Amino acid sequence: MFLEDQNKSRRLELLVDRHQIVSTRRLEQRLEEPRDEGPVFHFSEPWEGVFSGYSTVITDPTAGNYKLYYRGLADGSMECGDGEVTCMATSKDGIAWERPKLQLHGWQDRPHTNIILADHIPDSHNFTPFLDLNPEADPKERFKALAGVAPVGLHAYVSDDGVLWRRRQQRPVITEGMLDSQNVAFWSEHENSYVCYLRTWTGEGFSGIRTISRSISRDFKTWSRPKPMKFGRRQLENLYTNQTQPYPRAPQIYLGLAARFMPNRQVVSEEDADRLGVEREYYKDCSDVVLITNRGGQLYTRAVPEAFMKPGIGLENWVSRTNFPALGLVRTGAKEISFYMNRNYAQPSAHLCRYTLPLDRIGYLEARQHWGELITKRLQVGRDDELVLNMSTSAAGAIQVGLLNEDMQAIPGFGWAESGEIIGNDLSRTVKWSDREAKRKLGDVNHPYVLLHIHLRDARLYAYSIESSQTTCEPKVI
Repeated sequence: MFLEDQNKSRRLELLVDRHQIVSTRRLEQRLEEPRDEGPVFHFSEPWEGVFSGYSTVITDPTAGNYKLYYRGLADGSMECGDGEVTCMATSKDGIAWERPKLQLHGWQDRPHTNIILADHIPDSHNFTPFLDLNPEADPKERFKALAGVAPVGLHAYVSDDGVLWRRRQQRPVITEGMLDSQNVAFWSEHENSYVCYLRTWTGEGFSGIRTISRSISRDFKTWSRPKPMKFGRRQLENLYTNQTQPYPRAPQIYLGLAARFMPNRQVVSEEDADRLGVEREYYKDCSDVVLITNRGGQLYTRAVPEAFMKPGIGLENWVSRTNFPALGLVRTGAKEISFYMNRNYAQPSAHLCRYTLPLDRIGYLEARQHWGELITKRLQVGRDDELVLNMSTSAAGAIQVGLLNEDMQAIPGFGWAESGEIIGNDLSRTVKWSDREAKRKLGDVNHPYVLLHIHLRDARLYAYSIESSQTTCEPKVI
């Protein structure tokens, strides 16, 4: 498995929003298209079933594996019923998964199963764990989770290994909201607190539109009163799961792969539902995925209104509550990140698929045949710093980078002419400025703060970062 080098000094900005940008001209905001790597896990055991879902994938560096958590609902009973359990699978590479043979909870005549939580109604309905990155966290509570629904509320769970779990306290820690989805929590390095994005509705009870509220805590015990998230001027849509999480390489940016639910928007006929084996009435809605971002506070940004992922070919992809992303963006290669998707919900073929994106390529700014440009907010520069771009051009396209001072004036010797035309397709291209004697890096500029003035033609800019030339950022493999 791949881990980031924690010794690397990196200030990475993904171009998934306009937070670090002062202005743009003739540039379009786009989203990268994830690559479908196919099914990696089928919910085929008798305690799992067609309603398995609310999946979470976690990188566990201590155990040297990835952990997958999900709900099993074996007997087809209504959700939040006696048949619900929480299950776990593990993987060394994020591709091949196996069920550990635990002795925590048996199933009928099978004493060894991968069930880690049973007889905890309704907590097994939406048990959602995370690896606690708080540097002051108790090692015995290395993993934490929230689980539960209204009217009881969310219970807090802790674990030292992600397998054996216990309630941290008997009383729920969050009691407001309907909570009838995955309620996502994590430690925020950016905000120095625990953050939870939870399910609320715009109306009373289960009425109105499914939406998201936010609560924070310093100790994972006492939480603030949830406040509804805002979405700018965009019309509210049913967001069934929010899957908001810090991007591992740029934790100041929270990415949400949100399942957008379209109730009563029916594509599948009753006859087709019978042919597919869809359970009950789970064919009269459809869903896709949108990308939302947050940097703390109550505002979600959706820089691109179109779907991040559309339903695939085949009516099995157009049933209710399929296309729901799992929680978790994980590194599965030197040049890729992966996330996972619940597919074929309420069907005998229910499974988890893996999708990949090139490293740090979530969204991008693009210029086509004419030059476009952007100016960033100011960046602090140290003596050993280098500017690194995640970028691509056509054979005829190019990128040029100039530096501006805080008065928005070009810095002599660090203009577009000195950077030359940057051509290629690179996840990590260091920018140099040339004079007659030598090539200069960002840290050679005699200014403590600079703004980037970037020109693009038939090119895409995915991310930029300020990195120390004294360290390396190769990922660790364990």
